[in-house]
Amino acid sequence: MDDDRISGKWTELKGQLRETYGDLTDDELEQTKGEREQLEGLLEQKLGKTKDEVRQTIDRFLDKV
Repeated sequence: MDDDRISGKWTELKGQLRETYGDLTDDELEQTKGEREQLEGLLEQKLGKTKDEVRQTIDRFLDKV
């Protein structure tokens, strides 16, 4: 279900992530291909957050788009 939500709103989600976290590149986001696990891993690495923090962040962004 989450992968469906992410892929359905991928363009909006990607834009909001780039706007909020300017050090994320389009290439990095595109490499995740809108898959939640890969996106979580990227955000954990780039933001230095825990897996739970990243999940909450993604959920907040999904609720906005």
